[in-house]
Amino acid sequence: MAAASSSTKFIFPPSISSSSPSSSSHQSRSKLLLAFLSPTAATASPLSLKLSRSRSHYGRAPRRSLIVTDALKSAESTETSASKSRSAGRGGAGSAEDGPTILVSEKLGEAGLEVLRGYGRLECLYDLSPEELCKKISSVDALIVRSGTKVTRQVFEAAKGRLKVVGRAGVGIDNVDLQAATEHGCLVVNAPTANTVAAAEHGIALLAAMARNVAQADASIKAGKWERSKYVGVSLVGKTLAVMGFGKVGSEVARRAKGLGMTVIAHDPYAPADRARAMGVELVSFDQAIATADFLSLHMPLTPTTSKIFNDNTFSKMKKGVRIVNVARGGVIDEDALVRALDSGIVAQAALDVFTKEPPPSDSKLVQHPNVTVTPHLGASTKEAQEGVAIEIAEAVVGALNGELAATAVNAPMVPPDVLSELAPYVVLAEKLGRLAVQLVAGGKGIQSVRVIYRSARDTDDLDTRLLRAMITKGIIEPISASFINLVNADYTAKQKGLRIVEERVSVDASPESPIDSIQVKICNVESKFASAVTEGGEISIEGKVKDGIPRLTCVGSFGVDVSLEGNLLLCRQVDQPGMIGHVGNILGERNVNVSFMTVGRTVRRRQAIMAIGVDEEPNKETLQKIGEVPAIEEFVFLNL
Repeated sequence: MAAASSSTKFIFPPSISSSSPSSSSHQSRSKLLLAFLSPTAATASPLSLKLSRSRSHYGRAPRRSLIVTDALKSAESTETSASKSRSAGRGGAGSAEDGPTILVSEKLGEAGLEVLRGYGRLECLYDLSPEELCKKISSVDALIVRSGTKVTRQVFEAAKGRLKVVGRAGVGIDNVDLQAATEHGCLVVNAPTANTVAAAEHGIALLAAMARNVAQADASIKAGKWERSKYVGVSLVGKTLAVMGFGKVGSEVARRAKGLGMTVIAHDPYAPADRARAMGVELVSFDQAIATADFLSLHMPLTPTTSKIFNDNTFSKMKKGVRIVNVARGGVIDEDALVRALDSGIVAQAALDVFTKEPPPSDSKLVQHPNVTVTPHLGASTKEAQEGVAIEIAEAVVGALNGELAATAVNAPMVPPDVLSELAPYVVLAEKLGRLAVQLVAGGKGIQSVRVIYRSARDTDDLDTRLLRAMITKGIIEPISASFINLVNADYTAKQKGLRIVEERVSVDASPESPIDSIQVKICNVESKFASAVTEGGEISIEGKVKDGIPRLTCVGSFGVDVSLEGNLLLCRQVDQPGMIGHVGNILGERNVNVSFMTVGRTVRRRQAIMAIGVDEEPNKETLQKIGEVPAIEEFVFLNL
């Protein structure tokens, strides 16, 4: 197929801005649904949205005006009289009697409460039981919680469609059922930035307190003892601190540690190397970070990838006598393994603000360990941070009730229903390609530049790639990040992480009935775990198509393949010779790993080939090692799709 023409669009990336309905410069308006995507399907909610857009710039990221209709802005008038008799709690009845009802179920800073009072009827009811919350929720339009209130599926079902917004005063939204919120058309927003400095300061406080045994010495002297020789500490100056997660909090910790005379290294697959260098911080691989550090400060999110990432195996690779600080998420540490590492002396001390279960059991061996300093999740607990979080979440909730979709919305992608229906299989393909591509990246340099090439027979103006770009971003970022990516926040999140996306559209001779012939994802200027995925230009490159409605991987590097993008995938580069399929298949079969498909792609006969094997189960380390020992296999990589 010969390319007729191509166009390139650089995305770094444009923001979606709210404006009034009077944006008359646009030539047409089309009604959209506020569509929500679940991990497995794309469905549209009943919340109507208008999108002002110039047809002549369709697909070229023009400025847009988003106006949520009155159905989102206010509750049904039939419920107004009933809501007037509600208990006002601490906040009392709001002064805006004709506005929506906002329930605050946990303590919020007064500055935030003032913002809410000025907008609608405010009710502050704390310590509600799950049953009380379910009973109350059908009479409110917005709910603001911290980490203590569980907003479950039962809560959304009990709301009977009235609840429009849930605001989480903080970063993590583990206590909100996002899937249920999505299904019930409820927007979820959080407040991710206001407590950054407070968390960083607490990390430094724990670092210094641990190094100088402050908590233990304090307890000793209050017990009537004077044990100066017992609590000799270690100095921070000249020591190496590894910051594991170089986001907002991690970079602030690094900045402060540099001021204490520490050598700072960091691991974060998305951190821009130039930003780290500007701070005097070297980005390294995970293994290099843990093997080099005298101190480790953890600032990574809790995801399936990072859950218990600090375990027996990880601790065994660390320098003996390492000290660990965690003000991020408790679940990133295997707490039983940490106790063993403390007892063996591999880890000299730990300072923990977060735990797998909060509060931890009173008889926890970790909490009671003499070399562990603990605090009860105080990372964001400063007066200034609490007020900042209160204002940030209040403004986000009010904005959402006004129809504004801020970058802190975590479940609100938007796309026209007809476009969504047509692009549905390509949406899955886009996310899978992003997820696969990021697993091929190795090293600690970080991903900074991604090229996405869409091949299509349609005119450029008839191809809206916003959703596809968002899903590629989702696939690249979400596996090792706490970010929730959708059409609303994809560009914002990419920009925050220093990820530059370049989109190219190439015209090909194909059927115009299909919106896209193929999607190619290239990650530039990184090392790869699988050298065969790297093109002559030095880019990791993968390409996929939709065939009979099924997303398929069609190219890895320069090797053509034909692989269904589902389950787990084993890619092997081998010498192209007879018996290889049977040999590897026998290794997997002997270890009860079921093969769902197997295909081979090659460039030149009897030279090199790529064998792609789909497996239902994840092979264990011994099985993968056995495959790697096959003489004709030159390299291999296991990928979870």
